[in-house]
Amino acid sequence: MTRPATDGPADGGARRPRFEELGWERTAIGDISLRRRVDPGTGEDVYEVKLDDAYLMSSLFTAGEVELSRLALAHAPDRGGLRVVVGGLGLGFTAATVLDDPRVGELVVVDALRPVIGWHEAGLVPLGRRIAGDPRCRLVEGDFFALAAGDGWADGGRADAVVVDIDHSPRHVLAPANAAFYTAAGTRRLRDHLAPGGVFALWSDDPPDEEYLATLRTAFDDVVAHTVEVPGAVAGLRSANTVYVAVAPA
Repeated sequence: MTRPATDGPADGGARRPRFEELGWERTAIGDISLRRRVDPGTGEDVYEVKLDDAYLMSSLFTAGEVELSRLALAHAPDRGGLRVVVGGLGLGFTAATVLDDPRVGELVVVDALRPVIGWHEAGLVPLGRRIAGDPRCRLVEGDFFALAAGDGWADGGRADAVVVDIDHSPRHVLAPANAAFYTAAGTRRLRDHLAPGGVFALWSDDPPDEEYLATLRTAFDDVVAHTVEVPGAVAGLRSANTVYVAVAPA
């Protein structure tokens, strides 16, 4: 465990850690860690997840994850008891936004990394206990892409929405095996897991990809790529994400 750096008042009052490594574990795809630091400008806690030396996510930049779920549910069938599958748990912003919709009756969140699920169950991330404690929500350890290629994720029927935030983009995947999900065959298999009129939504860190949009149109009727601005991005770095939304035939 990393020794926390601390600061505090000069009068000897309680000292607050400025940096903590809250969790670290070796996994099949690399070393994953959860860190909390205090933003020097705002004094707010910032939570970050790293895979080896690469940053996967930060609580500073959550607009894309929130819009991913919001846009998915905006296109989902307008009825109660919606069944939603989220691929990728991360810091929980995608799942929490799904649970904010009162129409959602069941949420299955699939993540390949047991440590990430454990962080939520232990309340190490701000949204963790809220997500893990919601009776509509089930956290599943598993390979989302393998499940998508097989019998699916939600017991007892098809999903009304499948929302995915795992890879950097359809072209920049975390593991080579994931690439099959973004092919025409993988897209058709995904559509088969959706109820009529169901929606698939995907987060990407790359600009809209016309080739991938064409692939989506081989299986879905209504396909669009939304550009989501990311406020507060670091100067010189990309400040927008892409959210693909595809609606299955009714």
